[in-house]
Amino acid sequence: MRPLTPRRILGMCGLLCVVLFVAVVIALRMGAYPISISDIVMTLFNGVLGRKEQIPSEFWLVVFGLRLPRIALAILVGAALSTAGAGYQALLRNPLADPYVLGISSGAALGAIVSLIVAPHTPGAIQLAAFVGAMVTTAVVYFLGRRGGQLDSPTLLLAGIVAASFLSAIIMFLMTTLSGRDLRGMAFWLMGDLSTPSSIDSRWLYIVLIVAIGCIYTTSSDLNLILTGEQEARHLGVNVNRVKLVVYVAASLLTGLAVSVSGAIGYVGLLVPHVMRMLFGTDYRLLIPASAIGGAIAIVIADTLARTVVQPTELPVGAMTALAGAPVFIYLMRRGVR
Repeated sequence: MRPLTPRRILGMCGLLCVVLFVAVVIALRMGAYPISISDIVMTLFNGVLGRKEQIPSEFWLVVFGLRLPRIALAILVGAALSTAGAGYQALLRNPLADPYVLGISSGAALGAIVSLIVAPHTPGAIQLAAFVGAMVTTAVVYFLGRRGGQLDSPTLLLAGIVAASFLSAIIMFLMTTLSGRDLRGMAFWLMGDLSTPSSIDSRWLYIVLIVAIGCIYTTSSDLNLILTGEQEARHLGVNVNRVKLVVYVAASLLTGLAVSVSGAIGYVGLLVPHVMRMLFGTDYRLLIPASAIGGAIAIVIADTLARTVVQPTELPVGAMTALAGAPVFIYLMRRGVR
């Protein structure tokens, strides 16, 4: 097997970035108002150079006003969920772990519903409350998952499953108190929705994304050793408890960030890391950035299909990822059994 050098890591990530760029161009082209690829390229080129007067007003509105912000949000959500999934799978040493197993998404959804009941017309309340709910759930599950003063992976997993079940029950109860219009909107949001732009400046969202992914990436070499066994990693000088804490907090932060702006989009954090392992191997120095870019590609494609398959009606993004993800998951499971 070829050694994993920084040059090879950059090469593989560059190849994925090319695929992501192609997916973005296709997403910009498709929709109720189709635009040719040449017009898209010229619109983007003139927009980057600040020559707005050379761009037809309808192209500017469709590309920069409607589709590009949504694509940017899809990239953010996909990268966050996939990186979080890769982190949880290493943390728990469980290939079935994903950002929703530990109840983080249920905590975010509960916060969103509470904000809709308490402050239904406050701008940004849903996003802020969802993020706070995710962080509170992270703290509770973390303390429940400690055993003997240390973070125990099986106990953490069980605590997350119990928390997710309990929070889901509360969500179902609160959903019955919503009016018809709010109930429909919240149900759509819970299935994953990128049609509503976030009221939070996307630059801050991307800063949080980069910092959290960077924190997980700093532990990539240690994660490779932990996968061989925690005791063996300790003998090799790895501070296992510190690595677990960093990965858990950063992955939970990414999950809360994604759910707060898009709702619950399933299967991405579970399947994308699996696909990246099949393509590039299990070394986390490559797997983490590859999962981030691969997740962005997956959500951009899923969102494009969600808004074009049954025009003019839009489907929830989570429905598209579930339709595509369930068969892929069954295939991977059967492949692993064989």
